[in-house]
Amino acid sequence: MSEVSTEGAATVSGEKRIMILGTGAIAHRHAEHFISIPGCRVVAACDVNAERARAFATLHGIERSFADLTEALAWGEFDAVVNATPDQVHKATSLQVIAAGKAIFCEKPLALNAEDAFEMVGAAERAGLINMVNFTYRNAHAIQLARRMVEAGDIGEVRHVDASYLQSWLTGTHWGDWQTDERWLWRLSSGHGSKGVLGDIGVHILDFVTYGTGQGIAALQARLKTFDKAEGGAIGAYTLDANDSCAMTVEFDNGALGVVHMSRYATGKANDLDLMIHGTTGALKIWSNTTESSLEVCLGDDIHTQTWRPVECPPTPRNADRFVLALLSGVNGQPDFRHAAEVQKLLDLAFVSDAERRMLPVVLPPV
Repeated sequence: MSEVSTEGAATVSGEKRIMILGTGAIAHRHAEHFISIPGCRVVAACDVNAERARAFATLHGIERSFADLTEALAWGEFDAVVNATPDQVHKATSLQVIAAGKAIFCEKPLALNAEDAFEMVGAAERAGLINMVNFTYRNAHAIQLARRMVEAGDIGEVRHVDASYLQSWLTGTHWGDWQTDERWLWRLSSGHGSKGVLGDIGVHILDFVTYGTGQGIAALQARLKTFDKAEGGAIGAYTLDANDSCAMTVEFDNGALGVVHMSRYATGKANDLDLMIHGTTGALKIWSNTTESSLEVCLGDDIHTQTWRPVECPPTPRNADRFVLALLSGVNGQPDFRHAAEVQKLLDLAFVSDAERRMLPVVLPPV
């Protein structure tokens, strides 16, 4: 589906009403942002915990709250749903929303596996509904400008890529003590629903890489590692068996090669996404965290002296803004469900590649 453009705004059809589904931590950020966007209004909140749904609605000045999605859909006085439920119920709740004919903006990951994700893609596309996924780092101004430069041919043909998403909360205390805080312990335990660093932040860096380069990944080989972190490999009820680091070699659709790696043991790195795109006539260096981003370029005669220069990145719409633009224009925005399912396919394949110790082709379902 095509990217929402400013031209599409000329066909707006009035204010769009939004319901927020799931009222946990991330939902508060969604409420704050959607409330601030012209052209839409948050009219309801829904959560299986009725008291939490009411408190959330009161806090954000939302008129209605529901403790049951079926009841909320029966009311139906909204145009779109922001799905901020836990990962494991994304599929069931999204399919219910789609069946009711509502547009949907879903948190990442779209589903727990590619098969489920592509089922959601089929449902949304058959229904002809606006569908998008909140890959957070698309909000970075630097990656948006980098993509435009790649598309404009500023660096020639992409030939080599180096990407990483590095955190260090297993060695530093900047986010608290992982050994005593359940917010972090569950992320280390497959029995508590974690797919490790690959499932947690790999989804972001793979989106960052494929979006920034404008290239899909044709084949990959992954190596996963889980390190001993506690006596007996467990802390209380948490068996610490989820992967801590991942190193991946990839081949892109155009034949370019790249490396993609991620870790929670990257001492000295708090929450850093780095992407270097090397082309035949130039190169780009993109950095981002949750709040900031930067872009450096090596272009023209600078490629002969390996001189890098910073570039000012103009502000770009956030994913939530793009979703509202899509609702108003009727033209689907990016990232959509199909892209999210393709990223999920890469994650699934990485686990297989690690188990089989070999490079595997990426085979996607037909459009």
